[in-house]
Order: sequence, then C-alpha cells, then structure tokens
Amino acid sequence: MKVFSKEQIYEGDKLTAEKQNIASTDLMERAGTQIFDWIHKRMQGAQVPIHVFCGIGNNGGDGLVLARHLITHGYNVNTFIINCSDKRSKDFLVNYDRIKNVTKEWPVLLSCAEDFPEIKPDDIIVDAVFGIGLNRQVDVWVKKLFMHFRESKAFTLAIDIPSGLFLDKPATDENAVVWAGFTLSFASPKLVFFLPETAKYTVQWEVLDIGLDQEFLFTTQTEVELIGKLEVLPNYIPREKYSHKGQFGHALIIGGSYGKIGAVTLTSRAALSAGAGLVTAYIPKCGYHALQASFPEAMVITDVDEEKITSIKFDIEPTVVGFGIGIGTDTKTASAFGAFLKINKAPLVIDADGINLLSKKKTLLKLLPEQTVLTPHPKELERLIGAWKNDFDKLKKIKTFSKKHKVIVVIKGANTITVFEDKLYVNTTGNPGLSTAGSGDVLTGIITGLISQGYSPLVAAIFGVYLHGKSADIAVEDYGYQSLIASHVIDYLGEAYIDLFKQPEPSQQEEEKEAE
Repeated sequence: MKVFSKEQIYEGDKLTAEKQNIASTDLMERAGTQIFDWIHKRMQGAQVPIHVFCGIGNNGGDGLVLARHLITHGYNVNTFIINCSDKRSKDFLVNYDRIKNVTKEWPVLLSCAEDFPEIKPDDIIVDAVFGIGLNRQVDVWVKKLFMHFRESKAFTLAIDIPSGLFLDKPATDENAVVWAGFTLSFASPKLVFFLPETAKYTVQWEVLDIGLDQEFLFTTQTEVELIGKLEVLPNYIPREKYSHKGQFGHALIIGGSYGKIGAVTLTSRAALSAGAGLVTAYIPKCGYHALQASFPEAMVITDVDEEKITSIKFDIEPTVVGFGIGIGTDTKTASAFGAFLKINKAPLVIDADGINLLSKKKTLLKLLPEQTVLTPHPKELERLIGAWKNDFDKLKKIKTFSKKHKVIVVIKGANTITVFEDKLYVNTTGNPGLSTAGSGDVLTGIITGLISQGYSPLVAAIFGVYLHGKSADIAVEDYGYQSLIASHVIDYLGEAYIDLFKQPEPSQQEEEKEAE
C-alpha cells in the first residue's frame, strides 16, 4: 500500500475533480458519506451522544457532511464549530449552509474554554478540527479543548488525521494533539501512524476509499510503502519439483564469542529455516561442540582462537555472509573483520557487534558491497549515524547514510522500517512478544537465508522483516507476549510461509450472500 505525502494527496484531490468533472464539494460529500457509512454500520442507529467538532477548513467540511447525515438518520448529534480564525474554506461554507437545511439546531460556535460542552465517558467524539494542512501551533484555547476531549475519557474518532498532528514534523506539545482511539484516513494511511513519537496519537486506523482517480493511485510513486501480505507475495520464489539444496545457496554465519554461541546458533537455524540450502557457522573453538549438538543441520568452521574470532579464513564459497552476531569488539576481532572485508565478494548482512565495529572505524564502510543489509537496534544505529532530534530527523539521517554508502538499513521496532536511499518500507507484522533476547539474531538469519536463495538484498530485507513479524504473530497465539522467545519465531517460520497462500475467511455477510 502506498503512503502518499501531503502534496500528493492535494494533487490527487485536484486531479480527481478534473478528470471526473466534479466539484471539490462533491469529493467532500463522498468523504463525509464514507465516514457516516463506517459509523452507521457499527452503531445501527444507537442513541449514544455523538459530538462532532468541526474546524473551519476542509477537514471541518468533512465533519459537517458527516453531522448532516447523522442528523437525517436520527442519531443523537451535537455539532460544534471551532471558531479559531476568520479564514473559512469555501467548501466548509457550502456545507455549513447545507447542515442548516436539515436541523433547527445550528452548529454551536466555540471560541473559548467557557464554551466547552460537557462530554461523558460513554459519549463519542468526532474530531474534524484540523486536517493534513495544519502548519502552525494550535491556539491555547484549542489545546485546552483537546485536553478536555482526553479528560472526558470518551471514545474519539479522528477524521483523516488526529488534529494537531503534522505530517512532516513532530508535535512539540502532546497536549496540543487529539489522542484518538481510531482514525479514518483518506486514500492511504499517514507515515506518522507508524513512527514511535507520533503513533501514540491513534490506537487504530483504517483507510477509506473516497474514489480518488485510479490512474493517479496506481501510477504515482511514493517515498513510503506499507508492507503487508499483498506486497510481499509477488516476490515469493516458488520451488521446482526437481530442485536440490545446491540451488538455494550456501549461507555463512560469522560470529560468536565465549558465552555468546547461542546467538550464532539462532541466526544459523533461522537462515536454514528461511530456506538456505546449506548453512555453515564460523565460530571460536569454544562453541564447536555446543553448536554441533544443538543444531546438527549446520556445518561448523572454527577460528584458531578458543574464545573469539581473530582471523577469518575458510575454504568455501558462500552465497551470502551474515556477520557480527555475538562476535564482540575485541581489537583482534576488529582487525580480522577489516581483513575479511577487503577480500570478501559475497553479499553481506551485518548485525550487532558487526555494526559496532563499523561505527568504531567508519573507513570500513567503503569496503561494504552495494546493498549490504545493516540491522541495528536503536543504540547501534545511533553509534553509526549519530544522535537525532526526533523521528523525522532520524529518517533523514538514515536516508543520507544509505545514499552515501549504498546500503540498506533496517530500523527495528514496532513497525520496522527498511530504508534504501530515499525509499521507506514500513512493515505491518510483529508484536511486543519480539521484545526478547535473540529476536534480532533470528531476523538476521532470515534475511541471510533469503539472499542465499536468490532474493535481492532489498527484497530479502523487506520480505524477511515481514516473515519475522508474521511468525511471531502466529506464535504469540500459543505463547502470549511474555513467554514468546526467539526460538519460537524460528519454529513458526513454516507457518508464516504457508500463511502467504491462505485466503481470508469470508465474513458473515459474504456467507449469507452465498447462501442466497
């Protein structure tokens, strides 16, 4: 799913009106009607008080359309206008006149804290105050209104985006933003729904189709893409009946140190479970028996050193190398890493201390093959690119870093984002159960295993992140968040693959229609 920028959304609205020969008010009518249909389907006329708060721009116009339909369908509606400026949009004024034709109770104009209506916890608030065009801090009294919403504990439904939230910069005051329980977003979700600092302002979201021009939707290239099953499935490479292990590559996993052989074991298992034909682990001598006993499917090469990696020498030709898991940052290990990079010809996936070694000696970045995949956790990322002011600044720094070094960066988190040059791929799978030791090692193994089979590094990173999260989503149904461990993610990888081809179960309405 594409995630459109503010400018693209405005262009889409304009283009749609021109190509479909409709007025902008007609497009607003569609949007408001879609919101009403969404509410009506769930409420079926229930007489819960609904408070619709409208700004004086186009977002407020959407709210007025909604309020009009709620009134004509007999709902218990109170409509309010946030009278914060004299600059009313033309389409707002059209719908302000229209609502007067269906009710004797005109919208109430609010202009200060004394005007705030009583809102009970069981009521519903519809936030149609500000849309994506907001480019200034909200007035103090409007901020107090938003705080009044939150203090009421009423369910809050935001139209398009929670009011007070910007699309391209962080909110400086969390009290000046509406905290929505649900947001109905037009055409596409917004990037701010997936960033740690701004995702908190909406618990859930859903995209509404308001009939934007199809050619515009399909042909417009976006900087951000949302990754789900439909996006990864076309990249799946099926296996032929007479295929053999030699066709799916040989993954080499280099890592481990005394006390951290488990990390290499997890990565190696994940690489094989993701589909690599062969997996060899390169580890210190101390881990030989442990790894061979716990993971008999892997081959093992040991370093000359007993407890750490000090020289990387092997006589195999790996298809891909996963490096850094549990390897430590000893000076001899750092030296061995530099020497390895100078002669390496295979694609690389670098994690953990491999990233820390790069951070300590950034000249090594010049030796990385193009589209090397880096999978840092937040602290490792900070060591690599420097501190950032906020999530937007972080993304800017990562894109600059990716373009400079031609690498792929996987930003691990609740909505893991894969970055390559100017493009962001936001993942939709995964859950808090992944907040456990070793889950990052497993992700490194999955991505390495995918590259081994012939997936390009970028596709492997995007697909690997998806499978990693989906496996955890399936596993958590059996284990719960607290008891999920990294090994479970590997154990459920097969089910994550199978799920790619499962058809969604029909809804009750679809079943009733088929029965007729």
